[in-house]
Amino acid sequence: QVQLVESGGGLVQPGGSLRLSCAASRIIFNWFNMAWYRQAPGKQRELVASISRGGITNYADSMEGRFTISRDDAKDMVYLQMNSLKPEDTAVYYCNADRPRGYYNGAYYTNDANYWGQGTRVTVSS
Repeated sequence: QVQLVESGGGLVQPGGSLRLSCAASRIIFNWFNMAWYRQAPGKQRELVASISRGGITNYADSMEGRFTISRDDAKDMVYLQMNSLKPEDTAVYYCNADRPRGYYNGAYYTNDANYWGQGTRVTVSS
């Protein structure tokens, strides 16, 4: 069974930093695009940042310049470094793994594969 396990959340003061980690297991990690999403109370889940198989990154406008996503394919890990945190960054942060249908290692996969972690809570408050 595929597992994505997030860690690193917690309580931090405004202006502080946190580093979230996501450990993946039972997937061929370097086949997957990885992303972090977040969901604040009463709001829809939103994309925070993504990193493709090739390392191309993309950020939501409000996170650009403050957050950095990275991946370590040797360790099957993805990270989110969050700096200059604001109270509005308070949310549950989720790790996502996505493998579109297509050719991988010479074989064609007809199905999309998409997995979610259980989330880690980040609270930014003084």
